[in-house]
Amino acid sequence: MPTDVLMPQMGESIFEGTITKWLKKPGDTVERDEPLFEISTDKVDAEIPSPAAGVLQEIKAAEGSTVQVNSVVAVIGDGGGTAAPAPAKAEPAPAKAEEAKAAAPPAEQAQSAVPAEAQPDRGGARQDVIMPQMGESIFEGTITKWLKNVGDTVERDEPLFEISTDKVDAEIPSPAAGVLSEIKVQAGQTVQINTVVAVIGGTAGAPAAKPAAAAPAPAAATPAPAAVGAPEPVSAEAEHVRSSPLVRKIARENNVNLSAVAGSGAGGRVTKEDILGYLEKRGTGAAPAAPAAAAPAAARPTAPAPAPAAAPIPGELVPLSRMRSIIAQRMVESKHTSPHVHTVFKIDFTRIVKLREKEKNKYEQRNGVKLTYMPFISRAVVHTLRKMPIVNASMEGDAIRYHQNINLGIAVALEWGLIVPVIKQAEEKNFLGIARAIADLAERARGKKLKPDEVASGTFTITNPGIFGEQFGTPIINQPESAILGVGGLFKEPAVVTSEDGTDSVAIRYFLHLTLGFDHRIIDGADAGRFMAEVKKYLENWNEEIG
Repeated sequence: MPTDVLMPQMGESIFEGTITKWLKKPGDTVERDEPLFEISTDKVDAEIPSPAAGVLQEIKAAEGSTVQVNSVVAVIGDGGGTAAPAPAKAEPAPAKAEEAKAAAPPAEQAQSAVPAEAQPDRGGARQDVIMPQMGESIFEGTITKWLKNVGDTVERDEPLFEISTDKVDAEIPSPAAGVLSEIKVQAGQTVQINTVVAVIGGTAGAPAAKPAAAAPAPAAATPAPAAVGAPEPVSAEAEHVRSSPLVRKIARENNVNLSAVAGSGAGGRVTKEDILGYLEKRGTGAAPAAPAAAAPAAARPTAPAPAPAAAPIPGELVPLSRMRSIIAQRMVESKHTSPHVHTVFKIDFTRIVKLREKEKNKYEQRNGVKLTYMPFISRAVVHTLRKMPIVNASMEGDAIRYHQNINLGIAVALEWGLIVPVIKQAEEKNFLGIARAIADLAERARGKKLKPDEVASGTFTITNPGIFGEQFGTPIINQPESAILGVGGLFKEPAVVTSEDGTDSVAIRYFLHLTLGFDHRIIDGADAGRFMAEVKKYLENWNEEIG
């Protein structure tokens, strides 16, 4: 019996996901729990396992499609099935196509933009293409680009056009196989959801189809190379490379000619992993040499701030990526929800620095995990949260929820964004357990191996922007939590040190700043101060066994 494959919910506040890559194709045999496809949300990139063993009969959502959770994205048949049902749905039977052709008036047959040899198989049934709803609160979308012209043959689920909304930029797949006979809405236009934007198949004649052809869209894009000039060889050739808006944005920001990137997706499509892998190889000198015009980009990785060098064209309006848009929405919601207050404490980290330097090699050999500073900070936080549960609480309506467990979120920076895996029941783990959990979650986050519940239900978050050298920051609370701890950079400074007999002297010490951002509806300044003072005391007088 066929099994529907659903888009999973990857977190409590996530209602949609983008399929970035299919790891199997129709007709392939899959095992239960074998990776089937990859998805991307605003919180996590992950591989999704197959819910059953059998044969992948049909893929209903193409790569690049953004769909609601619990939508059917594929169908798996039993082991004895074949992939035949999928093509059968994709194109009309020859007999029906012949009937449709015969039923069309001779004039329309003569004027049709569909090639004669394709008409019998592809141009029969009319299929309206509608503007999809890309989220519960989205009611309109802007067509940014048509990927096909009138008269082009398209496959079912092949990217047909690109749209932009206030929450997502996405490629929209074709709902059927056939010939694009009419484009009703041009690139740049904004229309309501469920509006018919194009027609596939049918018998639309040339007079109706040509004025609505997609030619203006490429024309709008062609000035870009001239405006950019030699330093950016991306736009002209990249226009013809199959890729998503996100991939093209990464290419533009890093001065990459997409035609030089080998695509591993369907039909040679360049995926996000392809462009990131290309950039990684280029950074190590393993990639082929870039065109001469792009040579200045090679020097940029050594610069402290490479992004400005690959900035958009002056005056260019670049839509937000889906991830950037959702992050923006979440940050604004958090600032509107919680009255943020921040307090900064300077911590003498010398004791821990010396301990780590002494033990790090033996620790890694003994336990198989590197000894970093994050487990020290995490243990101090867990210890203090147990003493002050109000900082581990959250608002629920007009009440305060005191959480039974400490679910510690540790922000992990990825090349394509930021996610917060959660160490569940962190209060039950010792130092080594915390260290192993941090290393495991970070590694699986970067390898897209996290499970949905591993990025949900956090009660307190630690973020570490100090790795970039900043003194301290003022982080925004990860809703619905009530507090977040920002870790600043570690620096050596001269300090006045008082000995046991009261004598003062100047010594070189290691310091870092910890910033607590807290929700003033729940946590008073006095409680925040007591919390940070206890964390400071725990760290500066460290005496816990590290394992």
